[in-house]
Amino acid sequence: MRKSKPKSNTKQSGFIRLISGKHKGRKLPVHDVVGLRPTTDRMKETVFNWLMQDVRDAKVLDCFAGAGSLGFEAISRFAASGTFIELDKTAATQLSNNVTLLKLDNVEIINTDALTILANNRKQQQYDLVFIDPPFRKGLVTPCCDLLESQSWLSEDALIYVEFEQEAQPDTPENWQVIKEKHAGQVICRLYQR
Repeated sequence: MRKSKPKSNTKQSGFIRLISGKHKGRKLPVHDVVGLRPTTDRMKETVFNWLMQDVRDAKVLDCFAGAGSLGFEAISRFAASGTFIELDKTAATQLSNNVTLLKLDNVEIINTDALTILANNRKQQQYDLVFIDPPFRKGLVTPCCDLLESQSWLSEDALIYVEFEQEAQPDTPENWQVIKEKHAGQVICRLYQR
């Protein structure tokens, strides 16, 4: 009689892959966290084709970092610095572990609610490139966009990448212009310029 393997209490892990830049081909571990949807390689290629020359030397903010797929890709492509905000403790710990794994000294991980942080820009930091890819069906995109603008988080010509479910069209500040858009199933991806 065949014995079944004992069930493990540890969460299943996966990987994200960095597709270009100084860490091209590196695989970074990702924990299985409820609601976490790492950006696929195909979508990541599309986004970074849109961004091309705008990543190098950019100050990057990843508002709902999750696995860090977009933020780490930007850092690999020579962004000047990255700030990754992630509420889930397990995901934030893995982000920190991946910073150590890549030996990065230009990435800060903040383990808290993105909207709380964005509500008060105490350090008067401004970012050139912002990623907004929150958990779906939580109504987070519009308030995030509003806070980025009202609390002066964005540099003058900042680029803002937003991913959202088709049925949840966000309201964005009037001075943001859509410069690229892609539909992927039930998901819409947009790149705005301030």
